[in-house]
Amino acid sequence: MAQESLFEQLKHPNPHLRERAIGELVETRDDNTIPRLMSVLDEEDTTYRRAAVKALGAIGVDCVPPVVDSLLNSDNGTVRGSCAKALAQVAANYPEVPFPTEAIEALKTSLNDYNPVVYIASAMALGVVGVPAFDSLQEVLKETDNPGLAVAIVNAISSIKDERVKELLTNLANDESIDTYVQETATSALSRLDMIKFKS
Repeated sequence: MAQESLFEQLKHPNPHLRERAIGELVETRDDNTIPRLMSVLDEEDTTYRRAAVKALGAIGVDCVPPVVDSLLNSDNGTVRGSCAKALAQVAANYPEVPFPTEAIEALKTSLNDYNPVVYIASAMALGVVGVPAFDSLQEVLKETDNPGLAVAIVNAISSIKDERVKELLTNLANDESIDTYVQETATSALSRLDMIKFKS
């Protein structure tokens, strides 16, 4: 199927057709595929935009440089949020491929974005990246005075499988000087961790 009609399929209401189009786009991609997917990230059509994010994630590390560039430089919050989500998809789709340091750095920078959609998506993406992103998340958590961001970071950290997570969450749960909402988030994340350990 020609690229033109594959891009049309990305807008299709049927998720199976969208998935198939994404698969074919990845297999048949040329030099134009990534730039064209990037141009979809500011489309009004949410279905189309999400499909483009998924397709970028399915392509993997090759899409990281332009995605990072837009994450840091686009003046459109929707585009920046979509870029963070695309990086999360790359990390999720290719767990065996080392996640590029430049992407971790860019996501760390965009944790301080003024747009909640962007910083929440960036925190989630770093959570998906996992252990290599732990230090970046911890660093921003220590510096931020934005409770919304802190909560997003605590949630992201609690999904990382690392020995340091429990200690960090315990310290936050016992820290009376921090925002109560952040403290509560850390407490409930801790109880989730214990439940998982209990089950395994």
